[in-house]
Amino acid sequence: MAIENGEWVMRGLSWDSPCRIRSWEELICRIDEVGFLPLFKNEIDGFSAEEHTSGLYWWSGDPEQDPWEWRQLIARSGRVAYGKFFGRKAGFISREWFPHFANWRRDGYDFDSRWDEGLANLRQKRIMDQFSTHEALYSYELKQLAGFGKEGEKNFEGIVTDLQMSGYLLIRDFRQRLNRRGQPYGWPISVYATPETLWGYDHISSAYSEEPAQSREQIYQQVCRCFPAATEETLRAVLEWKK
Repeated sequence: MAIENGEWVMRGLSWDSPCRIRSWEELICRIDEVGFLPLFKNEIDGFSAEEHTSGLYWWSGDPEQDPWEWRQLIARSGRVAYGKFFGRKAGFISREWFPHFANWRRDGYDFDSRWDEGLANLRQKRIMDQFSTHEALYSYELKQLAGFGKEGEKNFEGIVTDLQMSGYLLIRDFRQRLNRRGQPYGWPISVYATPETLWGYDHISSAYSEEPAQSREQIYQQVCRCFPAATEETLRAVLEWKK
C-alpha cells in the first residue's frame, strides 16, 4: 500500500489473475502454507496479503471480496493468529508457527516470568493482568480496566502493540459495541485475547525447549524458503522488532 498523488494505491494482482486469492478461506490456506504473512506490502516482494489480492475491493465493506473485511473473518475463525506482529503493523501467523514466534519474541519468558525478572513495565502488567479474569476484551474495556485514560496511564495503543509484537496478545475478533437494548452500533472494535486462550498453553509453549535464537533462525529459514528473493537486510527489516 502506498500513497501516490494523495491517493492510496494497492499493489495487488489483476482481477483476472489466476493467482489471485479470491476468499478469506483461500487466504487462510496461503497463511498456513507460508506460516507468516503481513497484511500490507513491505520490503520483501510478495510477502503480503495485499500483493496476492486485487486492489479493486479493498475497504468496500463487501465481506465476499474485501480483504480488509477478510481480516475480521480470519481473526474470528481462530484458525490463524491476527495482530500487529510485523514492524508494529498487522499480519497473520499460522497455528503451526506461532509457538516459534512466541518463543523468539518472548525470549523464552511467560509474561509473569518477565514481570518477576523486571523485564516488563507496570503499564504492560496492568493490561496483562486483565486476562487472568477475562478471556477476551474489547479495546475500550481493556483500556478502562487497566487504568488508562485522561486521568490514568498513557499510550494504551502503543503498549498493546508492544504486547502483540512480543507474542503475548493478539486480536481475536472485531465486534460492534452494544447499546442499552443490546443492539450493535458503530464501527467494529478490536477484541484482544492471549494466544493461550485461543490455542492453549501447551501449544503456545511447545517451542520453549528451544533457544529463542533457534526459533528465530527457523522463522528466517521458512520465510526464505517461501520467498527466495528475500535478503538478510529485507528479512531484518520485516521480521525484527526494534524495541
